Amino acid sequence: MAALVPVPSRRDPGARGRLRIADRVYARIAARAAREALADAWHGRSARGGPPRVTVTGPATPSAPVTVRVSVDLPFPADLAALARTVRDRVTADTRTLTGTRVAEVVVVVEHLVPDGAR
Repeated sequence: MAALVPVPSRRDPGARGRLRIADRVYARIAARAAREALADAWHGRSARGGPPRVTVTGPATPSAPVTVRVSVDLPFPADLAALARTVRDRVTADTRTLTGTRVAEVVVVVEHLVPDGAR
């Protein structure tokens, strides 16, 4: 006798329940995105900045936007505005891709400038 396998419901996804994503999930995604966005800028330098620090505000549901604040150390000399844009764009794209959540704003705060040979 064959076992009966339940057939998944084809109801509207919104009718099946809610999804809540913890702020720490958004923070980890944003921190990784910021590190990856800055990897080329730090490549070949003897000095490195500290890890990005991230805070997230918002309702944490994929249907509502979140605001992300990323504090980073940047190499100096460098095009700081371009590096900040790169971080902002990467955090926005990765958060949207991995969670389906719209990012209302990414605030990039430059905490320290690290000259080569420092630290």
